[in-house]
Amino acid sequence: MMQSADYDVLGIGNAIVDIIARADDDFLVGHAMQKGGMSLIDESRAERIYESMGPAIEISGGSAANTIVGLASFGAKAAFVGKVKTDTVGKSFTHDIRAAGVAFTTQGDSDGPSTARSYILVTPDGERTMNTYLGAAQNLTPADIDEKTVAAATITYLEGYLWDPPHAKQAFLKAAQLAHKAERIVALTLSDAFCVDRYREEFLTLVRDGTVDLLFANESELKSLYQTADFDSAVTALRNDVKLAAITRSEKGCLVVSREETQAVPAYPVQRLVDTTGAGDLFAAGFLYGVARDADLFWAARLGALAAAEVIQHLGARPETALATLAADNGLAL
Repeated sequence: MMQSADYDVLGIGNAIVDIIARADDDFLVGHAMQKGGMSLIDESRAERIYESMGPAIEISGGSAANTIVGLASFGAKAAFVGKVKTDTVGKSFTHDIRAAGVAFTTQGDSDGPSTARSYILVTPDGERTMNTYLGAAQNLTPADIDEKTVAAATITYLEGYLWDPPHAKQAFLKAAQLAHKAERIVALTLSDAFCVDRYREEFLTLVRDGTVDLLFANESELKSLYQTADFDSAVTALRNDVKLAAITRSEKGCLVVSREETQAVPAYPVQRLVDTTGAGDLFAAGFLYGVARDADLFWAARLGALAAAEVIQHLGARPETALATLAADNGLAL
């Protein structure tokens, strides 16, 4: 018999501090950036970008970390594993995630590369373009994955970006194995269409061999996964491969896909689109909260849509309004 869980969700991902500034399309072209994507950069390019950016704000980020903070905002019991250095930026990340009510005990590095940073340019249309220096996040290893912590979480949630650092990839696989050993759920977000381009076959294998039970993707990531420009064809292929998936489609809402059925769930209206950073991360927070608390999948997707709508109406990838209160105000309290 499966034991009760200490955590609703354990997130494992790159611990990153976001440095966000507004920019126009010419800035992106001038710096050879691919609009809407995430590029990995070295420290010298990070410094050049930072020097030429306009006024910036610094906010703790990281895809899975944003999701976990969103879960805590819903009232979930949440934990996070990710690597920082014990520098000023790393201490800021640690403070922020703990202040959000998340259990975070990963040992920081005292030497080596600095804490990871993502330089995010937000264009007037709200699209974000990310340039990420992984730094200390690359030092996440299987030794950082604790069996008891994984076994104590109803869901272990992993980000596709973990596939970039080789040791983090092994940590990912160890966590998935331990979660299934404890009869828990393993969830994966594909993270970025360019990330899918890099690791398409490996991601497909994770889904097809049952390593991943629940998959998150947006429309472009799904099309990249199945190498098709036709969304319906990609969904048909996905249904044959996945146990459960949630596919976000911006203002068109999302699809909840299983082998038995596909449900369309509408998006929440927004007054003003400011910054799409974190939209997928916060959608995942709401959906995971619903799944962890045994909610109906349509209800879970509505929670996700509500959280995504909140985060895209301000700068930064973490909620500014308590999501538990927002859910209650919209008739979605669990």
